[in-house]
Amino acid sequence: MNIEEVRNIAKSHGLHPGKLTKAGMIRMIQAEEGNFDCFGTAHNSVCDQENCMWRSDCFTVAKSGEPS
Repeated sequence: MNIEEVRNIAKSHGLHPGKLTKAGMIRMIQAEEGNFDCFGTAHNSVCDQENCMWRSDCFTVAKSGEPS
């Protein structure tokens, strides 16, 4: 998912993402939804959040070591 799609999801939740990174916006959305705000922290592809909509992007970011 690209950053504009994430920004639109944030706005649909009534959030104001400002200049947050993609990871920062996703964590803000996760927290707003009452979920763990853990995007990009699935080290070694270990995560118990099976139904997370960010799961595949999360693993990619965690593996790459992208700044969050």
